[in-house]
Parts: sequence; structure tokens; C-alpha cells
Amino acid sequence: MDYPESYQLVFQASAVEDDTVIVRRTAQSGAGGYPIYEDETGIVRAEISDRGEVRMLASGGHQVLGTPLVVREPSA
Repeated sequence: MDYPESYQLVFQASAVEDDTVIVRRTAQSGAGGYPIYEDETGIVRAEISDRGEVRMLASGGHQVLGTPLVVREPSA
């Protein structure tokens, strides 16, 4: 199956605008067998299924993982 190269994850923020993070596909797969995506820092990591279901993955200790409100492919 072909998976998108990247996704936008939109998280609710306490500020005026929501936080949008671009994650790109890595060569790794998660426990569900779907690709793992991460941002350029490697801090935001997620396994994203072919149906757009997201499982956030901890990249370090003491992380509090939020669930994105929206998951979408970036517009060209």
C-alpha cells in the first residue's frame, strides 16, 4: 500500500490558533504495521493508519501525548 509522504497534525492549543505540526514518513513501522511519521526534530512521532487513525508515540521520558484534532495531507 502507498502511504502519503507527510501529514499535518493539528493540536488544540490554549493560544488563539491551534498548533499544526508537519510529520514525514520514516522507514519504520509501528506495532500496528503502519508507517511511523515524525517531525523534523524527531520529538513528535505518530503511527498513522491507511484510514487516518493516529497513535502518538513517546520519543522521550515524561512526555504527555495529546491527540490531534485533525489529521490531513498537506495541500500542494
